[in-house]
Amino acid sequence: MTDNSADQRYLDAAAAGDLDGVRAALAEGADRNAADWEDATAILHAARGRHLDVVRALIAEGVDIDAQDQTCSNPFLLGCITGDVELVRIMVEAGADLTRLTRMGGNGLTPAAEKGHLEVVRYLLENTRINVNLTNNLGWTALIETIILGDGGPVRQEIVQLLLAHRAKPGMTNEWGVSPADLARERGFTEIAAILDQAQA
Repeated sequence: MTDNSADQRYLDAAAAGDLDGVRAALAEGADRNAADWEDATAILHAARGRHLDVVRALIAEGVDIDAQDQTCSNPFLLGCITGDVELVRIMVEAGADLTRLTRMGGNGLTPAAEKGHLEVVRYLLENTRINVNLTNNLGWTALIETIILGDGGPVRQEIVQLLLAHRAKPGMTNEWGVSPADLARERGFTEIAAILDQAQA
């Protein structure tokens, strides 16, 4: 791919949110699934810039919405990581593959729970069949992530309650055999520990 190729113009236009430029490059013969040196596609470039009109247009063009770059990112996972519920909704409604994993081996729910993105967690649990009990490369579920990487406050408590209401298993331990309730207790998160204890009662 050369810098003056239709493919490069296509990728640049997507990154800039230039929908007319995207369409012009495609008309000139750009590969709709062209990718840069990091394997990032046009739709990922558009998603990074939150150019959602371009994202929607590229979905309509039939691009590969699940393609992942060298860091395993794609538009759906990016939305989950950044807490962009609108992007997540667009990608889910477009049929995104919810089994694609982040570089840490989590699905989209994992980083959303880790980072406390309540509305993304809620949307995924209420509108998809994403695996709520997936264990990532560190041996952690979404439930464990939101406990050990959070502050135990009201948002994290609500995420724990949502996960439990959607079949998260409160007894699934970390890699050392420590339960989510004990992980919460270790951190002084008494409210979360009580929620988990009640779920297992």
